[in-house]
Amino acid sequence: MSARGAPRPKQPMPGAAQRLDERLRAELESLHAQSLYRQRRIVEGPQGAEITVNGQRLLNFSSNDYLGLAAHPALATAARRALDEYGTGSGAAHLVTGHTRAHHALEAELAEFVQRPQALLFSSGYLANLGIAGALAGRGDRVLEDRLNHASLLDAGLLCGARFSRYAHADAKALAARLQQTGKRKLAMTDGVFSMDGDLAPLPDMARVSAAAGAMLVVDDAHGFGVLGEHGRGTLEHFRLGLEEVPVLMATLGKALGSFGAFVAGSEALIETLIQKARTYIYTTAPPAAWAAATRAALKLLREESWRRGKLHVLIARLRAGAAQLDLPILESRTAIQPLMIGDAARALAVSKDLEARGILAVAIRPPTVPAGRARLRLTLTAAHSEAQVDQLLDALARVMKTVSD
Repeated sequence: MSARGAPRPKQPMPGAAQRLDERLRAELESLHAQSLYRQRRIVEGPQGAEITVNGQRLLNFSSNDYLGLAAHPALATAARRALDEYGTGSGAAHLVTGHTRAHHALEAELAEFVQRPQALLFSSGYLANLGIAGALAGRGDRVLEDRLNHASLLDAGLLCGARFSRYAHADAKALAARLQQTGKRKLAMTDGVFSMDGDLAPLPDMARVSAAAGAMLVVDDAHGFGVLGEHGRGTLEHFRLGLEEVPVLMATLGKALGSFGAFVAGSEALIETLIQKARTYIYTTAPPAAWAAATRAALKLLREESWRRGKLHVLIARLRAGAAQLDLPILESRTAIQPLMIGDAARALAVSKDLEARGILAVAIRPPTVPAGRARLRLTLTAAHSEAQVDQLLDALARVMKTVSD
């Protein structure tokens, strides 16, 4: 009651949207406090060794454009021609009216390149991995995965309905032990090149223990395709493994090929099964034909311009040699991914910001993308970089890391 005896007006109860916002703001503030909050950068213009970010011109060591093809004029020309021929949208899923001659030709060329009977396009690597697991495993089956697999692989294992477990990183013996567990069908899923550490899965040993246990081995070669192997066919070519050892190969097209999307390659029966059962293929609108045309142009360049891979590996060796001289804590990696270990998330963020002030983009990778205490700068090299630019990065790192250590 008020002083005059009149009832107080009722305060309006917060609405559902207000309650949601209050809870979400508290969670966002917690991310800020832990140095785990993420912000988008606005990039102007094409990808390259140098890019303009939020209005600032920066030397870019945070791109997966490993062969420097994302801004190649041949890809743009092919896409423009396809836009004139097919228009901007595919109009439907592949199984309705969205599958064009351009898509079909790309699938045939990818299959021929990786030396497998057939290939199937997906709109992203994430969708491809979800589709593989959902089509090949379910209730009563077992999916086993490397502890450091990409999130798309982990989600695929968790969501497909099979019993899911993880084994110690890059440990074929640990996988073999897990494969002794019961299951109607067993799927072993792994990255070929691990996206945050840059190391390679022990695929020959994994293929051996998988075959012994009657398991299907699935390899996500997003970061090896186009980069590793004599012809750029990826991690499987690097290890000289074929269809019999690795029945299911997935690779993405938005990294070394500078385009977008992904594909799965394998036997005719595998591809037909995915067409019939992979929900992320069946119920997704097909990407534009212009994307397929651009990717075909990129694949042609991958075949013809082997100097791009050669230059990339020269730059990798130069960075690693310079880092060793400076005693920088870079993980062992023979790939374009060179992780500079920092540990603490706040410190990794500080190092990244210091480099940005010096004109270098090297994004800090923090939990949950990597385990707690394992924050790092994920330095990536591309064929578009020069040796002088790698030296510039090393010089900046020497100065910044010394400042942080002091």
